[in-house]
Amino acid sequence: MTSLPGGSRLVAVMTSAPPRRRQRPNVLLVVGAILLGLVVLTTLVSLVWTPGDPITTNPSNRLAESSREHWLGTDGAGRDVASALMAGSRIPLLVGAGVVAISFAIGVPFGMLSAMASRTTGTWLMRWNDIVQAFPPLLLAIVLAAVIGGGTSTAILALGIGASPGVARVVRAGTRQVLSREYALAARAAGRGPLFVAVRHVLPNIRGILIVQATVGFALAVLAEAALSYLGLGTTPPTPSWGWMLKEAQGAVYARPLLVVWPGIAIAITVLGLNLLGDGVRDRYDPRLEGER
Repeated sequence: MTSLPGGSRLVAVMTSAPPRRRQRPNVLLVVGAILLGLVVLTTLVSLVWTPGDPITTNPSNRLAESSREHWLGTDGAGRDVASALMAGSRIPLLVGAGVVAISFAIGVPFGMLSAMASRTTGTWLMRWNDIVQAFPPLLLAIVLAAVIGGGTSTAILALGIGASPGVARVVRAGTRQVLSREYALAARAAGRGPLFVAVRHVLPNIRGILIVQATVGFALAVLAEAALSYLGLGTTPPTPSWGWMLKEAQGAVYARPLLVVWPGIAIAITVLGLNLLGDGVRDRYDPRLEGER
């Protein structure tokens, strides 16, 4: 039997695995992680070192310009702005983590339960979810602050409860989508209980949705905490807070406009980093964008 010229090379080409498409780097994910990493690094450094004392006041040195001693100057009470800015990064991260933890502890089980229950039960559960969602988290925080007093813990509790309905709605949609897949249907047909299906099939397949929702909730919590502190209902002095720094800088905005700029930039960098990180995670886990990467 005569072999065709170049036949061995043709067979080698036909049997070799197709070359893998080189994925483009996820720019949003990288930039978001860098921005958020800078905030986290600042927080960690502030735990052991700051340029000055962030809470000590010095009326004789109020509204001082930038210098070697005070890198960003001083505020209206003579506090070092750079030190207060570094120490103030702890509160947004604490509030964001607490809000995400509470909202997920409530919203994830509630959303999965409403999706896996009967149609009537699920509908009633979501109507109750809609009632809770009708109250804005900021309004709930203001009410709780009036009842039990303002503070960081009050803000975390109120914002966490207020954010849980949104988490429940997103989780319910993701759970219903997973339950319609063949592997979930097979597990239920094999007699697997709801808890097994939820842990083994639902949670691993909605992790991308949960990560994106966590970044969005974290960013909203940072903005809400700054708003509450600005109103005097969040973190109270002498604990440094970016929202409280904005409020105090309002009285000196014409004399030292940069006092408003620094905490505003810090809030913007944190929120932008979280949003870009969420978009990057979404692009990473969304199968519809697979062909674009």
